[in-house]
Amino acid sequence: MTLLPPLPDDAPRPLYSIVAWPPEVLDSWLRRLQDRLNVRGFGLPHLNIRAPFQTPLRSAELLDACRTALRGQSAFEVQVLGWKQLPGVIFLECGLSPELRALHDRTLEIGPSSRARYDGAEYRPHLTLALGVLPWAEPVLGEAIRDLRPPLTSFRVEALSLTREHRGEVQELHTFPLLHPASETEPERRDAEAAPS
Repeated sequence: MTLLPPLPDDAPRPLYSIVAWPPEVLDSWLRRLQDRLNVRGFGLPHLNIRAPFQTPLRSAELLDACRTALRGQSAFEVQVLGWKQLPGVIFLECGLSPELRALHDRTLEIGPSSRARYDGAEYRPHLTLALGVLPWAEPVLGEAIRDLRPPLTSFRVEALSLTREHRGEVQELHTFPLLHPASETEPERRDAEAAPS
């Protein structure tokens, strides 16, 4: 864990996010596709649980606020739905399950903090392929990805990360492991209890 030095009162506040990293197979596939198409997202591929925000909270206070918001959160599945295009951006849309909606809403309580345009009712979970796409390139890129299918249709999120934007890069500040439901560990416990001594 990295604790950041306090900022002077007049210093611009950094942008923080809470993200889930996709599994290696999906991460590698997206990065290879970005290289092939000569496009980029913001930092490495990630699923924003909460869009970038600013806060006057100091490092230790922010970590405590995140711990409080994420306390009791279980690991969960994310469905990968398919490609979507909006002006200037191309992304893999992910399913907004009730559990993911509730998690997003809890992270909005971290603060005091700013809110992004796509937080709250406008929250749309996704993995960005390309940002800053020029209008003339949108149909070309759309055609290039139209028939491409990601290597998996869902993935399990077992940890969340607090990140900070620094000089155009996303830096991971802290990882929060998620709980595993008891039903996943009970069979092992039953097997151990039933084993002959």
